[in-house]
Amino acid sequence: MTSAAGIRAELKVTGPDGCPVATVSEGDTSGYALSRSMAPNERGSVVEEFVFDDDTEVPEEMEELFAYGDGSVYRFDREGGIGCPCERVEAFDCPVVDVQTRDGALFLTFHAPDVETLRDVVASLRESSGSVDVRRLLQSSSDESRDLVLVERGQLTDRQREVLETAHEMGYFDHPRRANKGEVATELGITTSTFSEHLAMAQKKLMGAILQG
Repeated sequence: MTSAAGIRAELKVTGPDGCPVATVSEGDTSGYALSRSMAPNERGSVVEEFVFDDDTEVPEEMEELFAYGDGSVYRFDREGGIGCPCERVEAFDCPVVDVQTRDGALFLTFHAPDVETLRDVVASLRESSGSVDVRRLLQSSSDESRDLVLVERGQLTDRQREVLETAHEMGYFDHPRRANKGEVATELGITTSTFSEHLAMAQKKLMGAILQG
């Protein structure tokens, strides 16, 4: 049987709204989810259990249950449907499989069915967070596993995108090349030096996104 392809995504969400565990980790501490209820209970609240380092200052509403490794397990109820990062991810039918928190940021691992859904998830998270960084993408199928990079095209200016698209269409990146710098520049109505400048800046941005981390 052929398994359906999917994407395992690892994101860093900085400054997330509606996330009490991220607030707890703003100091020099870290934590991770031990268990999470998937849906609100009869009171409309969601129950979560997190492990935090020893000596972590937690709010009174978090109940300490027992020692666990080098930390303690805390349980707390929170209001459901408040649009916290995990809820935003799972609103797209993408199950969250791991949640960690460190230095006020959340580190979420979840499964998305395709790149389009992944882009929608990232866009939704950015509406309620300071920033969202894609740390790793892994696509798997019955045949192979591949490391993916989600490149935000908004990093490029309209002119840089036009230069890249035209150069690609004319075969500038082919081997052997089907068009040289002068020919692509003429097609764009710019000088060869201007073409080279736009191309170098666009490639620098793309390489930075691909090689980050």
